[in-house]
Amino acid sequence: MAQETGKITVRQTGSPIRRKKDQRATLVGLGLNRLGRTATLEDTPAVRGMIAKVAHMVEVVTE
Repeated sequence: MAQETGKITVRQTGSPIRRKKDQRATLVGLGLNRLGRTATLEDTPAVRGMIAKVAHMVEVVTE
């Protein structure tokens, strides 16, 4: 299956429990709120920055 250009898929791998409020809000902004949930987003610098902020709780999925 070919991946669409301009899209990025992220999966939540860590819990937001005992994390800062801004990190929790970043997860919600990415469309993630449960372990194992995935979200496909536009590949923009803003989204890349959000992923970098919570990199310890998410992974970029390559299919």
